[in-house]
Amino acid sequence: MFNETFWALIPALVAIALALITKEVYSSLFLGIVVGGLLYAEFNVVAAFDHLYNDGFVAVLSDSYNVGILIFLVVLGAMVALMNNAGGSAAFGEFAKRKIKTRVGAQLATIALGVLIFIDDYFNCLTVGSVMRPVTDEHKISRAKLAYLIDATAAPVCIIAPISSWAAAVAGFVEGEDGFTVFLKAIPYNYYALLTIVMMLTIAIFNIDFGPMKKHEENALKGDLFTSGTAATTQEKLPTNDKGKVVDLVFPVIVLIICCVIGMIYSGGFFDGSGFIEAFSNSDASIGLAMGSITALIITVIFYLIRKVLTFKKCMACVPEGFKQMVPAILILTFAWTLKAMTDSLGAKEYVAGVIEGSAAGFMNFLPAIVFIVGCLLAFATGTSWGTFGILIPIVVAVFSGSNPQLMIISISACMAGAVCGDHCSPISDTTIMASAGAQSDHINHVNTQLPYAIICAGVSFLTYVLAGFTQNAWITLPIGIIMMIGVMFIIRYALKAQENKKESKEA
Repeated sequence: MFNETFWALIPALVAIALALITKEVYSSLFLGIVVGGLLYAEFNVVAAFDHLYNDGFVAVLSDSYNVGILIFLVVLGAMVALMNNAGGSAAFGEFAKRKIKTRVGAQLATIALGVLIFIDDYFNCLTVGSVMRPVTDEHKISRAKLAYLIDATAAPVCIIAPISSWAAAVAGFVEGEDGFTVFLKAIPYNYYALLTIVMMLTIAIFNIDFGPMKKHEENALKGDLFTSGTAATTQEKLPTNDKGKVVDLVFPVIVLIICCVIGMIYSGGFFDGSGFIEAFSNSDASIGLAMGSITALIITVIFYLIRKVLTFKKCMACVPEGFKQMVPAILILTFAWTLKAMTDSLGAKEYVAGVIEGSAAGFMNFLPAIVFIVGCLLAFATGTSWGTFGILIPIVVAVFSGSNPQLMIISISACMAGAVCGDHCSPISDTTIMASAGAQSDHINHVNTQLPYAIICAGVSFLTYVLAGFTQNAWITLPIGIIMMIGVMFIIRYALKAQENKKESKEA
């Protein structure tokens, strides 16, 4: 009765609406899951709870991919605790204070680090967060702003990086084509990702803040980094260790990057004779990141023992300490995965596929813009970019393959951009959750402050895709999109200044 209809999206919409209204994410996600179970069982309560328990929580927590991601999170939490207790984070903070003199510099350094760590979005979020928190705190940048910078350099950067877990995922969905070549050709058309980077740089350099983020930044300058009124009790103090040096943070991060790259190409068959690019295309991010992080953790412990900055007992104490730091993120991820299982069981993918296929024929030149919007809505409702790729990319290939290869590439890129945009906006997205965890920001605060930024970038991207559908030339439409993005930001800046001047004149 409810299968493969609009009702399939209702559980996710309920969870999102409740999260934004109540600002309480755990109960909102759980109620969305319950609604999904009831719809699936057609309101048979016993069958509904059997479904959400066995096909929901148990299924997602026994899935090998999900378990690998959870292992990676726990190990990364342990490594962050090790770096903090060894004094590496504090030493890097002191070093950064001497080198980074301004708020603009701190934001640009965060963006640069986020762009450099392009292998995987989870890895990006938590690593950039742990490294840059002391720096942004020192320059009184709100945790919501830090979470936005982390989130905007996670998925948007990974989706245009040829050597990343995301490139591997996309290449795998392009059936009947050379997936990796299609991914490379699609990069210049990935307007949301490219324009997000342009937007971030413009915001950081010209100090443009608007919407709820403006209030967070104003409060941060007064000392409240969380806009919660409880900065003094909420803000954590880094452990002090006189032996700690910058190398105690830099070395573990470099080792983690190297080990995760090796882990990913290992999972893709590099050591069995596959080429580097082929191995990355065939890699399993879950296995690679879990293996890489565990290896990096062992090397880091040995490194600290040799340097005598931590005893073995203290190193082991950091493991449960790091685990505790990751519990909120793990809980939210588990709920989000279970909610996705509920929408999948209701046939959300099939419903959306049918809507797209039914409307594709009459709107060929507008299809990239249409695919972008549908990708946004689907990723927002389900909280998954990769799931959106899996639904839309095969449809796009089927529509255009053999008839208009260029429009196929633009539409595939629109699908990727839309998926990242919806993922960027959604409170139930795993990447959004990871960005909140990395910045140690309140999750709903992160969603509320990021949403206006993402929506504006999405609007400019939509207009650019309309143009791309007709010009079918990235080197014409991309510069136009960049000019529009910068122009919109300066219009907002001008409007904010005019508003402030009007307010000051009234007070005078």
